[in-house]
Amino acid sequence: MPDIIQLLPDNIANQIAAGEVIQRPASAVKELLENAVDAEATEIRLFVNDAGKSLVQVIDNGKGMSETDARMCFERHATSKIKKIEDLFHIRTMGFRGEALASIAAVAQVELKSKRAEDETGTYLEIDNSVVRKQEIIACPTGTSISMKNLFFNVPARRNFLKSAAAEMRHIVEEFIRVALSFPNIFFSLTSNGQQLFHLERGSLKQRIIQLLGNHYNARLVSVQENTDYLNIYGFVGKPETAKKTRGDQYLFVNNRFIRSAYLNHAVMSAYQEMIPADSFPLYALFIDLDPEQVDVNVHPTKQEIKFEDEKIVYAFVQAAIKHALAQFSITPTLDFDLDPSIQNLDAVSKPVSDEQKASIAASSLYQSFTQKNQAHFIESGNAGLKPWNIPKGRLDGNTDQRLPGAGITANKEESLPFHTGNSQPLSFGNIQLIEEAPLTQAANTYIIAATNRGFILIHQQLAHERILYERLIGASADKPAAIQKSLFPVTLQLSAPDAALLQELIGELLLLGYLVEPFGKDSFVIQGTPADIDQGKEKEIIENLLEQFKHFSNELKLSKREKLARSLCRQQSVKPGTPLTSEEMNNLASGLFQCAQPNTTPAGNPTFIEFKKEYLDQLFRKLT
Repeated sequence: MPDIIQLLPDNIANQIAAGEVIQRPASAVKELLENAVDAEATEIRLFVNDAGKSLVQVIDNGKGMSETDARMCFERHATSKIKKIEDLFHIRTMGFRGEALASIAAVAQVELKSKRAEDETGTYLEIDNSVVRKQEIIACPTGTSISMKNLFFNVPARRNFLKSAAAEMRHIVEEFIRVALSFPNIFFSLTSNGQQLFHLERGSLKQRIIQLLGNHYNARLVSVQENTDYLNIYGFVGKPETAKKTRGDQYLFVNNRFIRSAYLNHAVMSAYQEMIPADSFPLYALFIDLDPEQVDVNVHPTKQEIKFEDEKIVYAFVQAAIKHALAQFSITPTLDFDLDPSIQNLDAVSKPVSDEQKASIAASSLYQSFTQKNQAHFIESGNAGLKPWNIPKGRLDGNTDQRLPGAGITANKEESLPFHTGNSQPLSFGNIQLIEEAPLTQAANTYIIAATNRGFILIHQQLAHERILYERLIGASADKPAAIQKSLFPVTLQLSAPDAALLQELIGELLLLGYLVEPFGKDSFVIQGTPADIDQGKEKEIIENLLEQFKHFSNELKLSKREKLARSLCRQQSVKPGTPLTSEEMNNLASGLFQCAQPNTTPAGNPTFIEFKKEYLDQLFRKLT
């Protein structure tokens, strides 16, 4: 028989190897941006069309390449960073293995223009499927411009696995943010389909965080700074009130390289222990600088997973640094990073006020005009007659109309009892039948005890409410959308670029669910209406929480947008454990649950109630006797 083992052709081998590095357009964005950083560029511009499927272009003003280097950079494992094996343990650059450009050239059509400052002319290359189609001398500015066109044009099966343009664009923005956060001293811009999404001037790390994540974080960041002989930790963490229900704005960098580390993430979470709810996640952008010999970055094709020589000591330093920062944020005045440095150096700011100056200021007429008795709103203590406000009973404890938005289980029968059947049919599921004459009891402000024909069931109020809301939301369709209540005063919502891209993708589905949201300029939206049974005034909070919940499902590929939105909304709007319910609310919740198509589980598959049969209870007591 003939021999059957043979070497793969170079183009097939390159495509297989490229699959580890270039998984989607965002992978190419990461590699190209990091190459520009390694080229010591001070300005980097990213252009994408069709979410990177048709074009990804990075233009930088870095060192550029010679004609020979421009040709060699597309060869696999061709690199200027590694000359001997020891160099692998002193890596301070972003790229070093020579895989990025070779992988991109194997699965896309590439155009390269590059010129060094000392050269009069530059080099132009056209490559596709790892084959150089054209090489010539051109006139171009110093630096490098590289374009990746028609990703996976020669691997159509891989191209079919790409997600929607909005989904791929979110991944591109995420990679852009990670690189831009690492290097606030470099100008970055991102333009998508001719529209500029980011324009990031050089500045401080705090300014870069605010530019990327939103101005609402300006007063909510706590500075972290700890220097030791072993490592340095610096960056910012969010105050406890910025914690979200899903992992969102969490960035960890080691030697300016973004990494994923469940171990170090646990260190951050433990520092926030008892400061935020157990199911919440804090914001952080932390940078760890340590000797490259103490870390191995060459353990994963994307270099996002690394190994520390001593993980425990890094864990301890991270935890201690954050605890120290959080312990001081409420009592230590913080410097406004947005203030002009020249203002901070003025005598009025830098020098303390003497006692003589204090006395002179207190004696001035300007100071006197602002003393208590000269204030226009001051009321003498002898002027009585101000009566306390008459606040309706029950409005302060938050137990009536504030805790059950969109619930359909309020005690007011005339307003909303959407699940009340109005007939005498018994409520049942399988062989379980509720005894409607038996009163319901709430235990621990979380569970509802309901008598049945076989014993009793223990209903979890939040999980049961999730099922009720889910079936109502999932039933909304284009033919029968949810009722919308127009807002008298529409609310403006300002989001970060990734969240804005996500909301733009969801506007159509939200309309079917009763949320009328319209674009209003760059990364801004106007909430024009909400479902009729949602309390006014909470529109902004609902949409922001909805986006956070939706991100939680982003990796569950089998779920549709409608499914993700319905699950996100029902989890957000359901009545929470610890909320006391009236008898009417418990009755409506129990009846609404048993009128669902599948009352025994939540959309996520968790049980909504547990049954205790009489026979089982009898057995338990027989064992005791």
